[in-house]
Amino acid sequence: MQIDVRPVSRLRGPGAVDVAAALGPVFAALSASPVDLARLRVVCDWIQYRHNFAEPVTCRPVLAEPVPADHAAEPGPGRGRSRARPDSLEIGIDLRRCGETDLATRVKEVLAGPEDTAHPGPVLLEPWVPASESCIWRFNTLYWQALSRWEQATGREYEQALPGGESDARNTEAAAEMILGLLRVWDELEVGNGSQARTWLDTFAALDQGHGREYYRRLHYLMGDYSPHVLERARQAVAHHGDRVNGLVLDATRPLLTLGFLRGKAFCVYISNVYDNLPTDELASIGGRPYLVEVRAYLGDEDVGRIAARHGVPDGALAGLTERLLRLGPDLLAEAAPETFADADRVVALWHDIWLALRLQERYVPLEGLDNYRVSPSLTGEILRPLMGSSGDIRMHASNGALASFEGTLPLLHPFGRLLCHDLFLTEPAQYHAGFYGPGKYDGSVVNWVNGPLLQLIGNRRGFDVQIAPFGARPGSNVKTLTAQVRD
Repeated sequence: MQIDVRPVSRLRGPGAVDVAAALGPVFAALSASPVDLARLRVVCDWIQYRHNFAEPVTCRPVLAEPVPADHAAEPGPGRGRSRARPDSLEIGIDLRRCGETDLATRVKEVLAGPEDTAHPGPVLLEPWVPASESCIWRFNTLYWQALSRWEQATGREYEQALPGGESDARNTEAAAEMILGLLRVWDELEVGNGSQARTWLDTFAALDQGHGREYYRRLHYLMGDYSPHVLERARQAVAHHGDRVNGLVLDATRPLLTLGFLRGKAFCVYISNVYDNLPTDELASIGGRPYLVEVRAYLGDEDVGRIAARHGVPDGALAGLTERLLRLGPDLLAEAAPETFADADRVVALWHDIWLALRLQERYVPLEGLDNYRVSPSLTGEILRPLMGSSGDIRMHASNGALASFEGTLPLLHPFGRLLCHDLFLTEPAQYHAGFYGPGKYDGSVVNWVNGPLLQLIGNRRGFDVQIAPFGARPGSNVKTLTAQVRD
């Protein structure tokens, strides 16, 4: 049996986790079970997100062979069982919640179910899929499309869900540092939300006035977001900058579709808190073999009963209502089902409850080779080999959405231009051995840390120098600053 305790920073100092006390009953339960201990892995994490997609104890089958295409999809929400044969099992334990539940009992429960499923609950919302294709990303899209409804229901704006209650993009000191660097470039050549844009533009105007070169008069600032609600709020916040500012609704994973007219012309592309909110797969190396992490979303027994009773719907109707919610949104669903929902606010209340209860079951599906997996349309999983091949057993994000956005942004840069991005970047593969980096829930959206070494590798191969450094205004922050510019 292999035991992997990842949150090493939690093992010492004040409030240290007593791993022996937490896992002693677990080992007793495992020893008493019929499971083959030689084929068992126990992985202990510290899931720092108060709202997340994991139970305190989970069972993750490690399949013996790839799932045939005709077996990959199961027969509809709430039914079906995988016919794939597991080679071994992984038990996942959240040490943050070890004092809130009887771990030994939970271990017995997950092992009591069929070995390849550990039956998660009565309502399955999807078949097994790669993580980037899960319905959690449809919930994520719904959140940004119907953000005004969500904010009205929760009574707070989306930025308040971030650590500290605001984005680091609003930091005036960081904006000033970036703008002064841009002014220096222009001198040598001699040539988000509204609060973020307003901070940047107001700081630019003030610094340019002192700089004395009238760059502000010639400035053209483009704001892009995939949430029309956020973009409209941004337009109102920067209205005093007049026609120097334009807003564009864009797909963050395909920036060239909207911004292709800027190819080779942009002196500064500034991205904040975007990459960690884009779809991603996870890949793993176990015993030297590559695996793709597949997931399926579900609602557990207790949550189904509670949600159905609160909203006056049958237990069996929740899967169908969830699908209609994701397809129609709250306003149209209220119109389409007036017998169930008096108004859109009632739909949003259901949406909120389902989102909080939503869980993900996981399994490892072997890949015949990294070259058989596509990280992006132009790249296979071979690009991950330098990151995974020398790190032993490891599980990491492929950061597919962030990578697509990054690849699509680099061509926009002027030869003297720079891409600056504030986000949750990992800086080395070894960090995956020592902590949990998503997925988690920020309010109604999904958050995953970004595989920074992968973006650096891609950028370097494209001829760009890519650096990841602490966020200058708050060096102790989890947020890092990625900078990319054409290599000299």
